[in-house]
Amino acid sequence: MKSYRFIISGRVQGVWYRKSVQGHAQRAGFSGFVRNLADGTVEAGVTCSAERLEEFMALLHRGSEASRVDTIAQYESIEIHQGPFEVR
Repeated sequence: MKSYRFIISGRVQGVWYRKSVQGHAQRAGFSGFVRNLADGTVEAGVTCSAERLEEFMALLHRGSEASRVDTIAQYESIEIHQGPFEVR
């Protein structure tokens, strides 16, 4: 298991993006978080196996009906996420 951090840009604030990602991630059994950043982007974090990383990335791209994801930057993280996926 590894931890990852993502910065998502596009139309991702004020369009139910975080709540949608949270719902998708909880249903899929991921542990992590999603939160708005002051610059208009969204940050997400997850701890998962390498085999499930693509599945999580797909959830980030999916977002909500009103959202539009332009780019997702991916980084490795040292923060270990456990428990339910949350909106911070």
